[in-house]
Amino acid sequence: MFARLGHIRNWIFDLDNTLYPAGTDLFARIEARMTAYVGRTLGIERDEAFRVQKGYFHRYGTTLTGLMADHGVDPHDFLAEVHDIEMDVLDHDAPLVAAIARLPGRKLVFTNGDTPYALKVLDRLGLGDSFEGIHDIHAMGLVPKPDPSAYAGLCAAFDLDPAVSLFAEDMARNLAPAKAIGMTTLWVDNGSEQGGSEQGPGADRDFIDFTVHDLTSWLHDILEAS
Repeated sequence: MFARLGHIRNWIFDLDNTLYPAGTDLFARIEARMTAYVGRTLGIERDEAFRVQKGYFHRYGTTLTGLMADHGVDPHDFLAEVHDIEMDVLDHDAPLVAAIARLPGRKLVFTNGDTPYALKVLDRLGLGDSFEGIHDIHAMGLVPKPDPSAYAGLCAAFDLDPAVSLFAEDMARNLAPAKAIGMTTLWVDNGSEQGGSEQGPGADRDFIDFTVHDLTSWLHDILEAS
């Protein structure tokens, strides 16, 4: 394995737009349902609901967190509704399944979604048996990435040493807290980032150790180099 990765014992992966290509637009289906939920809850038109939704995402890390803070939304109701989508755009990903199976050490999913949804995605990809556990929004106490408490909670829940852990994520800003506690960081730069000056061109990304455009190809490359 590449010299810079020989120490890694824990492989931690974000879910959406990381374990499947952003080009599937699966998350767009979730976003559409989030916009509808915001519009109905606040009694506003779609365009305004979309603006409010994005504002919550950038301010709080997730739309849900903003809705809970400002409107007392029930997280279980919200998550059940926005995750009620078809998975037909996802296919069994045999190369990714094989690569993750070959990684030495523990493998985990770290997602701002919830476990029932994550399991549906993983099963569709063929990854249902690939991970030791899922650290979801409920395990985070409903305080999502990039809040530092989410990362501390992950490490405590699974007794992880950040110094021997790698975190792969498509949202660059979510990697900064991981790097701050000593994790190796992998940015899956696949076009999924949702704007914001902190993520725009020229933004400080010194907290990123590796940048890849295709997770599966990168995993196979490092495994073949080992």
